[in-house]
Amino acid sequence: MPNGDYVILLGMGGGFLVLGLIAFFWGRHEEKDYFNSIATRTNDLREFVNHWPQRPQPGALKIGGWIAITIGVLGLATGIVLWLLS
Repeated sequence: MPNGDYVILLGMGGGFLVLGLIAFFWGRHEEKDYFNSIATRTNDLREFVNHWPQRPQPGALKIGGWIAITIGVLGLATGIVLWLLS
């Protein structure tokens, strides 16, 4: 591998790690806001129990965040190994 290519992997890994953390914490915040808003409305127990009407679930943000964190950690690890081997 040409000298310095590990820097690209380190940058991409760091970028994925940061984006994954942002997505994960954003999903946690959205989930907390959703459940707090339902808890304050007494006439919408049906929405809480049946999840009707359908709404985008904040769990997707949290799962996507975990996937991006995993990719970021693997990219950083690969970049560090290549840096140490060069």
